[in-house]
Amino acid sequence: MTRILVVDDEPQILRALRINLTARGYEVVTAADGRSALRAAAQQRPDVIVLDLGLPDLDGIEVLAGLHGWCSAPVIVLSARSDAADKVAALDTGADDYVTKPFGMEEFLARIRAAVRRAAATPDLPEPTVVTDAFVVDLAAKKVTRDGADVHLTPTEWSMLEMLVRHRGKLVGQRELLTEIWGPSYVGQTHYLRVYLTQLRHKLEPDPSRPRYLITEPGRGYRFEP
Repeated sequence: MTRILVVDDEPQILRALRINLTARGYEVVTAADGRSALRAAAQQRPDVIVLDLGLPDLDGIEVLAGLHGWCSAPVIVLSARSDAADKVAALDTGADDYVTKPFGMEEFLARIRAAVRRAAATPDLPEPTVVTDAFVVDLAAKKVTRDGADVHLTPTEWSMLEMLVRHRGKLVGQRELLTEIWGPSYVGQTHYLRVYLTQLRHKLEPDPSRPRYLITEPGRGYRFEP
């Protein structure tokens, strides 16, 4: 069954799309914000993504950029923004189509069918392998090697490393990491991050006391520099 990820913070639009798409035989996964969308894209592997630009946490353009390089699903932007500059920005960042709200359901469903056909004709992109001078992270195999040998990581260590690697070169905030890995009720438990990052450094950094790859931004979050 074709799986469609619908990302929109308007409950009535999520409901309307879920009803119409489910009635036509699609499996529907929903997300109401950008971070949930990126998480769902990684976990659910949708065949098509429908993305609103006006999300409460991340702008839709940021979500498009976050999907770039590892998610091959075609993205249909569904937005109230009708300005040409917004359309150009979305298409240049990786969107395959752009539909302006309000929209006609039949035309929109036709665009979904076209996106499904394109997805079927496009081979999946491999998950990236990130190579550093000290270790290799294979996102597809979910493993790390150092000097040719596998490095044992706990599930939590892997989750933290994977999130940093997928956002390599960019700051990942403490709140975002805690919510993603442990859940929203843990947003104040920043000591968890320090403990697990220390463990990762001891396993991966040539000199854990002077980290080269797993960087702390005090009071803000962490960054992976390949």
